[in-house]
Amino acid sequence: MRWIRYSINHQKHYGILEGDRVQQVKGDPFDGYEVEQIFHPLSAVKIEIPVIPKTFYCAGLNYAEHVLEAAKKLGTSPNLPTQADIGYRANNALIAHEETVIIPADATEKIHYEGELVVVIGKTAKHLTMDNALDCVLGYTIGNDVSERTWQKSDRTLWRAKNSDTFKPMGPWIDTNFDPRGATTTVKVNGVVKTVYKTNDMIFDVATFLVAMTRYMTLVPGDVVWMGTDGHSPDLVSGDVVDIEISGLGVLTNPFKRATE
Repeated sequence: MRWIRYSINHQKHYGILEGDRVQQVKGDPFDGYEVEQIFHPLSAVKIEIPVIPKTFYCAGLNYAEHVLEAAKKLGTSPNLPTQADIGYRANNALIAHEETVIIPADATEKIHYEGELVVVIGKTAKHLTMDNALDCVLGYTIGNDVSERTWQKSDRTLWRAKNSDTFKPMGPWIDTNFDPRGATTTVKVNGVVKTVYKTNDMIFDVATFLVAMTRYMTLVPGDVVWMGTDGHSPDLVSGDVVDIEISGLGVLTNPFKRATE
């Protein structure tokens, strides 16, 4: 099943996407819903952020090639993580599929994409085990962890580098049947392939992160966990369009534009 959050006639709804048609529901996939006999062509609705998370978690340095590439650029020895470390991002940075990433006027040229698998939590969870960790997962969506690399080096908390308004595109929907095993993540800039990697080629997989996290914190419906990225990005400029495709899941598309002031 694909859950889509959308707006039409200035009202936001959840719906079930079937092909190019959306069936509206009353309620949502987290607190319960009733299917309504109201249908919309997908082309007639505006796709919204699939969920506004209660807590926005992110995995750090979870793909080996990404760690090695970063170390090479910095001229340092690579330091692969030895445990599943989690961080946080800010909801103010979230935007939907096809909305515009605004590059701050004073940002440097080092604006990079990070195509990521996003886990959407559907049930309250604490003290998970490797056997039941995935039981709390509603489904998956796609994220673009936009980063300003120069700021990333200087901002100790990454507050600008990772959390500037519009820096976290997410969508276009939540797929409850998606399986990361065997999937491929492909990132294109202006239609040209720039990055390709196996989606599930993580240092620590989804279950390992959820087990580690719920030892200390409670996950609740609507939380999201971004699982990190592999490879590297070219410097993005105003006018670029980035497509992040995860095979079997969908495509997240966002244009980039630099602010004038």
